Amino acid sequence: MDVSLDISFLGGPRPQRGVGVVAPFDFALDRELWRWVPDEVSLHVTRTPFVPVEVSLDLARLVSEHETLGDAVRALNAVAPEVVAYACASGSFVGGVAGERAMCEAMRRAGEVASLTTSGALLEALAELGARRIALVTPYTVSVTQSLEEYLAEAGTEVTGRAFMGLTRHIWKVPYRDVVDMARRAVRNGPADALFISCTNLPTYDVIAQLETELNIPVISANQVTMWAALRHLGTRAVGPRQRLVRGHLPRPSGSGGQPAHGAPVLPEEQEGWT
Repeated sequence: MDVSLDISFLGGPRPQRGVGVVAPFDFALDRELWRWVPDEVSLHVTRTPFVPVEVSLDLARLVSEHETLGDAVRALNAVAPEVVAYACASGSFVGGVAGERAMCEAMRRAGEVASLTTSGALLEALAELGARRIALVTPYTVSVTQSLEEYLAEAGTEVTGRAFMGLTRHIWKVPYRDVVDMARRAVRNGPADALFISCTNLPTYDVIAQLETELNIPVISANQVTMWAALRHLGTRAVGPRQRLVRGHLPRPSGSGGQPAHGAPVLPEEQEGWT
């Protein structure tokens, strides 16, 4: 008896649009990135090579070297993404505003594709929200947190309050309750237009809407702004129920010549993962 099925009506699979993601070797939140992605988009994730260096600003510089980024983007070329995102906050703010832009250019040259970074996406999101004063949450050490504040100051953003954890390992294991507690502490020191939760290895998806309701200001996170900016380059929306950045602003296609439409100002559990 013939039990073959007629599948001619399926006509699939559906076409997919690709977003390439370059993440540090210790990135553990692939699943969280996917939660912002609509069905018609695929993420293609690759990682930088492992380096046995203590978590620090030096490590941030190592995982963001132009040669490393170029190799990663060239590896992604085989699947032809329409945009490439470097998903690492510290690696993209450690060199300041000029350093972040140089990283984007290095990736663009390597892949001939629009490229962005988490820290560049942060400035783009702040500009979109009209936020010039922000409260800041990080899992970082003092020196890495200070480097982020310097990056923001260079871009014209004032940090009105902060809370940080001083972690060096296993940041992806931080529970949501700790993220919420830090957010509450960060906003106590002064009025802020928005709250930014840094580090692409720090889980944030499920707390953003809750914090926005409680604090009555926009709340943005490293993974959120990265996916929001990358998907906006495709002219589509990120998926983030009740998240102000995602729901309140229309997507914007990439700029001419494949360049990103940047929009940025000119200028006690053991914890691994630090991006």
